This record gives sequence, C-alpha cells and structure tokens, in this order.
Amino acid sequence: MPEFLRFQPLYQERVWGGRSLETTFGRELPAGRPIGESWEIVDRPEAQSVVSGGSFAKLTLREVIERHGAAVMGPAWPATRRFPLLVKWLDCRERLSLQVHPPKAVAAELKGEPKTENWYIAHTDHGAQLIVGLKRGVTREAFEKAIETNTLDACVHHFPVAVGDSILVRSGQVHAIDAGNLILEIQENSDTTYRVYDWGRVGLDGKPRTLHISESLRSILWDSFEPVPVRAAPTAGVIADSEEFVIRRVVLDAGEKIHVESGEQPRLLSVVSGRLAKVAEGKGPCERVLERGANVLLPFSRAFTFAAETTSIVLVTEDFA
Repeated sequence: MPEFLRFQPLYQERVWGGRSLETTFGRELPAGRPIGESWEIVDRPEAQSVVSGGSFAKLTLREVIERHGAAVMGPAWPATRRFPLLVKWLDCRERLSLQVHPPKAVAAELKGEPKTENWYIAHTDHGAQLIVGLKRGVTREAFEKAIETNTLDACVHHFPVAVGDSILVRSGQVHAIDAGNLILEIQENSDTTYRVYDWGRVGLDGKPRTLHISESLRSILWDSFEPVPVRAAPTAGVIADSEEFVIRRVVLDAGEKIHVESGEQPRLLSVVSGRLAKVAEGKGPCERVLERGANVLLPFSRAFTFAAETTSIVLVTEDFA
C-alpha cells in the first residue's frame, strides 16, 4: 500500500509575485524572478505534479491515479477522472487583479471551469487586506458604470486580515488579494479566471494584461455582499464547508498527535504552522518530517499518525472524492 505522497512544487512567475517562498519556507526558487505561485498538487493537461521520494517517485499524479487509483483514491475512483483539487501557495507582493471565476452553469456556457477556492493566511504584512464580494447595495448597473470611470475599488468589499484567518471564495464572487499576503489556496481543479480590473498595471511584457469584461459581468453573483472570513483561533474547527471540499483546522501542542484512519477517503494534509513527523507503524520512532509549507496527499488505503514537534497548525482537506 502507498505511503503518503509529496510532490515537487511547480513554480509560476507572476508580475505580482516575490520571493517569500524562499525566505519563509527555505525553498530554492528560480533565480531573479518574481515567483507568485507554487503549484503543490495538480493534475491538469498543462501541469502535472511529480511525486518526490518513496515507491512512487518520479510518477506524475495522473500516472499514480491511472496505475494505483483504487489504493490512492478509493475503489470507486475511475482511473480517467482527474484529481479534483489544485493546491497552491500564493506570494502576493503586489495586489492581484480584480477577478471572478464562473459559476457552474455559466462556466459551461463560456466553455470554462468553475472554481471555488479557500484562502488561508500564513503571513500578512501590517495593513494588508483581502477583497471578496460586493459592497452592500452595489448593483450591476453601478458596477458597470464604475468600470467605465475606473472607480471599481469603491464597489468591492475590503477587509483586514491576520495570520490564521481564512475565507471560502465561491465561484461567482468577485475578489482580489491585496499586496503583502502569503496564502495557501485550496481550490477546485480549474484554471479559468476572468479579470475585470487590473488597477492600471502592465504585465511582465510591459503591456496591459487582457481583461474579460463581458465574461466577468456574466459570472459575478450580484447578490454576494460582504462575506465574513473565519478568524484565527487556537482551537480546532471547520474553516471551509462547501459541496466541493471541507477543510478542518487542527491545532496541536508539541508532542500531540493527529491520526487518520485507512479505508475512509483520501485526504490532503497541509502544515501551515510548526512541524510534524510521521510516526512509524507499530510504536516505532518518528520518520519523514513535514515542515511548515508542506502539502501531502494521504491515500485511501493507509492509516497515518503524525506527531507535532512544535506547536503546529494543520489543515485537513476532505470530502472531495
């Protein structure tokens, strides 16, 4: 039966990116480039995670599912079905574009993909914010007029954030991440994004980036006003509950353990604070450390126990299969 699966990160250059993955997690990044995203777990035609270490080393996630789908995803999982989530670290040194992902019905019409996503704040600069949803009372008519007058900033809902906060951003909610945030994004397996506004910025090529005004206007949920984030807390609890996935926050003191049973479902484990070590089977010593920033796939067919080496916060993503 497979052990837990860790993958080689896929680093993405972005005009709004920086080097925080290097300074915060000690990772080796491509030199001299603004790295905005690290795709931690992905199974898409244009991007494939590759297993790092263990008996499945060098296999892509697609190959793992095709060859070992029953053990990893469960006996009912079709070998042709893609892994349903995409996990990313986002290093937002500058504000991202104001954008929206299409709801399911609209996505089909526009030949795109819906994308509900959750943001967990791992680090934030003083005064940094998130933008999710509309200000209360903003209408489509007012929004369209604001596009013409470059005043969209006044139409959207800004709120401050702190380390440990999180928010579920549903398909159809207009949103942007402010400068100074390091975020773990767990999302549906989609890469469809419609930019409605880009704050007058130019891309890496020095030219204004493409906007998708008509697609955005068709996709925005016009009754989504001022959603409330889940604030940081020193206790365990559900921080995201959607039909696409559920995310639980688990808080561990040094020496405490988290156990996951076999034969239930595949799960994702993300270390957002602290450091864990896998406990060997049979009461043996700990092995294979998971440091802050690690994201791993726990297969259906194996039970796992991890011990916190320091005070740690772990996100467990489940109910996606």
